[in-house]
Amino acid sequence: MRAKKGRGEALTPAPSKVEVLRAAEREGVSAKALFVGALFSVGAVLLVSYAELVVKEIQIAICQFNPAALGLLFLLVALNGAISRLLGRSFLRPSEVLVVYTMTVLAAMIASRGLMEKLLPALVAINYFANPQNRWAEAFFPHIPKWLVPFDPSGLERQPPARYFYEGSKGVVIWSEWLTPLLAWAIVVAGVWMCFLAIATVWRRQWADHEKLNFPLTQPPLQLIDPSRRLLLLRHRLAWLGFCLSACVFFLNGLNRLYPAIPQIRVAWTLNDYLTDRPFNAIYFTPVYTSYAAIGFAYFLPTQLLFSLWLFFWLTRLQDILLAWLGYEHLLVNMPLYPTRLYIGYQVLGAYLVLVWFFWRSALPYFRQVMAKTLGRNSLDDRNELMPYRLAVALGILGLLIAIGWGIAAGLSPSIAIVEFVVYLGVVVLVMARSVAEGGLMMTETSFRPIDLMRLFVPKHQLGARNLTILGFTDAVFTRDLRGLLVTPLLDSLKMSDAVNLSRRALLLPSVLAMLLGFVVAAIYQLKLPYTHGALTMYWYAYQGNPRWAFEDHITAVLGQDNPPGYIRGFFIASVLLTYGMVTARSHFWWFPLHPLAYALSASWTMIVFWFPIFVAWVVKSLILRYAGVRAFHRFAPFFVGLIYGEFFMAVVWALHSLLTRKPAPFFPWP
Repeated sequence: MRAKKGRGEALTPAPSKVEVLRAAEREGVSAKALFVGALFSVGAVLLVSYAELVVKEIQIAICQFNPAALGLLFLLVALNGAISRLLGRSFLRPSEVLVVYTMTVLAAMIASRGLMEKLLPALVAINYFANPQNRWAEAFFPHIPKWLVPFDPSGLERQPPARYFYEGSKGVVIWSEWLTPLLAWAIVVAGVWMCFLAIATVWRRQWADHEKLNFPLTQPPLQLIDPSRRLLLLRHRLAWLGFCLSACVFFLNGLNRLYPAIPQIRVAWTLNDYLTDRPFNAIYFTPVYTSYAAIGFAYFLPTQLLFSLWLFFWLTRLQDILLAWLGYEHLLVNMPLYPTRLYIGYQVLGAYLVLVWFFWRSALPYFRQVMAKTLGRNSLDDRNELMPYRLAVALGILGLLIAIGWGIAAGLSPSIAIVEFVVYLGVVVLVMARSVAEGGLMMTETSFRPIDLMRLFVPKHQLGARNLTILGFTDAVFTRDLRGLLVTPLLDSLKMSDAVNLSRRALLLPSVLAMLLGFVVAAIYQLKLPYTHGALTMYWYAYQGNPRWAFEDHITAVLGQDNPPGYIRGFFIASVLLTYGMVTARSHFWWFPLHPLAYALSASWTMIVFWFPIFVAWVVKSLILRYAGVRAFHRFAPFFVGLIYGEFFMAVVWALHSLLTRKPAPFFPWP
């Protein structure tokens, strides 16, 4: 994360005749690619929905580069090779394979945490879990618009739509009860996705061309999409060694689930079980997950970033120990809805705001050009972008206005609606996208919601019951769990288009089509599943965790008072100063080792899951570079690519096995 030294360096020069010719020679989208992509998108939705919600042990599409998409890409490449041999010519060109992959990964994410696993349960959980003890019906029901949910907000708890959803009805779904709320939510979803498309269009050039970010998650799919890279990988012994190592671990663990007499290789521990003495027992939840795929991804990240990621994660734990040792246990209060402490959550909030300020400051010369192009005042070339800049800016503004207007119609006050969606789309989404583009993180998770920013200035109970009720829904659907964020695969595909000579503009129609297909197919299938199996028997987090937590957090403020402790402002200000200092240091001193992005991510679920693989990759990479050199680093790279493919391949194999046999699958270390 380096700032440009001069304002002129970020300016985009006028395209040369050669560049214009190359852009014109890029391939477009074909009807064949759209058709195959639609088939794979539907298949991804069905596979992901059943594997994550019914099988439960394998979350195959919550990551930004996920096993479901990779497994289907394997299948696509294999089928394409077989059909091409039969036809005697290429069936799908590499550019068409990328189109299919883009559609597949978008649909898979929409079926997972990207939307549907959060949306449908949120619409009925409040009714099913309301009871006289928690007083939800009294506190929340009067403030829910009838068009927002499939039950009657003026009625009682556990109405038929909610009861049949959670307890099952032999697969019988009353579709008319769900049609209105799904159409209503489709409006705000469309607004949010319009902003995603605009963000991907506008920020791509700044991050990929000006700042030269690596986009690490593009490398594994490109190894399969590009025939020359695929051939080199398949012929490399180290790649097969890495594949066999990680695949054998999870193959053996899968057999252990079916036949307990077969030993398993442990891939998860909890350090808290060993830290039982004061002050070390004050440490927050710290598991050790051994994901070979995460080690493989992390191997390709910059060494300074790897060091900063695991260091700042452990600094969050050391702060707990230090406060307990000093006798400040009363500060060890948990952040609402997130796996971290309150005082650390507000440090993360401060870091996010400084980072976004830095992103915009660095990109300001470029955005001046974009706005001038939007107003017709310059000739900035945007023919090879996802969409013209004028359309992207208009679409982003329109999408934001739709989201804010929808929030106001649902019951949010205008100021709360603006803060909710501006912070979500303009701060959180931007930092999450950067964490993938620069940091290559497999998950996008934050540590605060927009309402936590509001608490710095206004006690939550002063927001009012109506605002808190609607925020309970938007928190569950959009702002709390950011895994499956659709911006990152859009940016990754735009980056990969260069390698396969695909016009970036050609990805717009496939992306929109995949979004529409993903929404419709996932909504239908994920309604059918709980009405068949009963959501109470399905994945706990999706049906009994995420849709309830925001309302459990808000109920005390609705029925009483919620005065945040004053010390959160001190930690917030301290983090702003610390992050600003790191940003400034990295802008002026190339050797400065601490990365402010790592500080912002330090308390997230992403780091809880992946801190140990990141630490292992840092140790291995540092030793290789120090004692064997850069050539050795590149020589061993195929081994780490193999680790990724082996783990993800077995995840898809066991998901398909469970789908066909209804038998359990092994645990995979990215919950």
